Amino acid sequence: MKHPLHQFHFCPECGSGNFSENNLKSKKCTDCGFTYYFNSSAAVVAIIENEKGEVLIARRAKDPAKGTYDLPGGFVDMYETAEEAIAREVREETGLLITSSKYLFSIPNIYVYSGFEVHTMDLFFQCKSLDDSVMTPMDDVSDLLFIDKRELRPADFGLISIRKGIEKILEDVRIRK
Repeated sequence: MKHPLHQFHFCPECGSGNFSENNLKSKKCTDCGFTYYFNSSAAVVAIIENEKGEVLIARRAKDPAKGTYDLPGGFVDMYETAEEAIAREVREETGLLITSSKYLFSIPNIYVYSGFEVHTMDLFFQCKSLDDSVMTPMDDVSDLLFIDKRELRPADFGLISIRKGIEKILEDVRIRK
C-alpha cells in the first residue's frame, strides 16, 4: 500500500526534496524539520426524501464515476460548518433550499480527483427541502430523479462511500419492516 502522501515530493515549508515518510499519516523534512500531517477532508452527503418516501438521486456529470448515481453533496469549504455546506452543496447541485438537516452517520472514503487520492470523511445528513418541483440539475450533476428506497441498488452508485451509505439506508428500511 502506498503512503497517503506518496505524491508529495517536496517540503511545503522550505521546498527541500528531503521530505520523507515519518509515520502512517505524516511526512517530515530532514532539512527544516517541518512535519506535514495528512488528515481527511470533510465532505457532506444529503439524503432527501419526497412525500412518497422516494430518495433524491443525482447522476454524476463528471469524473470520478461519471454517469453513475450519486447523492447530492460535496466538500466542506474552509470556515464553513457541515450544516452550511450541505445546504450550499444541495443548492448548487439541485437548486433546492434546505430547511433542515439532521446528521445520520459518517463513512470514510478515497475520492480520486485528477489522479490524486483525496481521503474524505463523508458526513451523511437527512435533509428537508421546501419544494422539489423547482429542482434542476446543475454544477457536476447531469440528472436528478426520485427513486423508491426499495428499488435502490448500491451497485448503481459509483462512489464507494455513497454505495456504503445506500447499503445502510437499505438496512434501515429492512429493519423497519
